[in-house]
Amino acid sequence: MHEARRIWFINNAASGSNDVALLAECEKLCGQNALTIAHRTSFPEQELPTPDVLDAAGIDLVTIYAGDGTVNATLHALAGWSGAVLVLPGGTMNLFYHRLFGKAELAEVLMAVAAGEAQPRRPAIISAPCGNAYAGLLAGPGTAWNDVREAMRSKDPLQMASGAQAALAETLFGDMLACEEPPLGRRDGYPLLLLTPTEAGIVVEAYHAETASEYLEQAAALARRDFRNGPHERLGTARSLTLANVAGGNFGVLVDGEPCEVDGPTRFALVECDVHLLATVADA
Repeated sequence: MHEARRIWFINNAASGSNDVALLAECEKLCGQNALTIAHRTSFPEQELPTPDVLDAAGIDLVTIYAGDGTVNATLHALAGWSGAVLVLPGGTMNLFYHRLFGKAELAEVLMAVAAGEAQPRRPAIISAPCGNAYAGLLAGPGTAWNDVREAMRSKDPLQMASGAQAALAETLFGDMLACEEPPLGRRDGYPLLLLTPTEAGIVVEAYHAETASEYLEQAAALARRDFRNGPHERLGTARSLTLANVAGGNFGVLVDGEPCEVDGPTRFALVECDVHLLATVADA
C-alpha cells in the first residue's frame, strides 16, 4: 500500500479530454494510486496557484489534466518552485505528456507515480521572446491554420470553412519564413516551421504544400487534427537558431498552440526547464 500524497489538481474544461466522464475517471484513478486531491483549480475560470500558495498549503506535487496550452500557463506560473509537476493527458494531442511518458496510458502513468518510478526531471525547452515552448513551437504564415483547429475544436463548420479559406490564402501568398542562422533549408523559406525541443537540440522541420496532391495531403492531416502528418522535411538540429521573415517584418508564432507575434529576425534557444516534471522517459 502506497502512502497517500496530497496534490493540487488543475484542469481545463475546454481541453480535449476534459468531458465530465473522463475527468471523473482521472480523479478516480488518482485516488486509487495514492494521490489525494487536496485542492483544485479549474483554469482559466480560476487563477492558477503560485509557489507561495502551494508552499503555504503544504503541497509538493501539482497535477495538470489539460492540454499543452494550459500546461504551458501553469509551468510559467510555477517558475522556480521547489515542488514537482505531473502532466496528465487531458488535451487533444498531449504532446508534452507523450514526451515525458512515451506511449504510456493514464492509468500506467499514475501507477508508476505511486510506485516511485516517475522521476523529477528538468527537460530541455525552447526559450522564445513570447514565452517558453515545452511541447513545441510553430512559426510562419501557416500558423493561420490555428484558427481552423480552434473552429474544429468548437465544432463550428462555418468558422472552419472561412478559416480554412483564409489560412490557405495566407499559406499560399503570405511571406515565407527561413532559418537564417544557422542556415538550414532553402533561402526562400517555408510557410510553416516546427521547432521541437529535445535533449540533443531544437529539431527544425519545414511543412509545405506545393502541389495539388500535397494540398490534399495537408487537408487530410488537418481533418485528423494532426498537421504533423502533412508533407514536410527535417532541416536539422541546433542549440539555438534565428528565424526571419524573408520579406522582413514580423511573423506569427504558436507557442504550445497559443498564438503570438514576433518582430523581425528572432532567436530561439534551448534552455533547461525551471520546474521539475515527473517523467518515466529517461531523456525527456
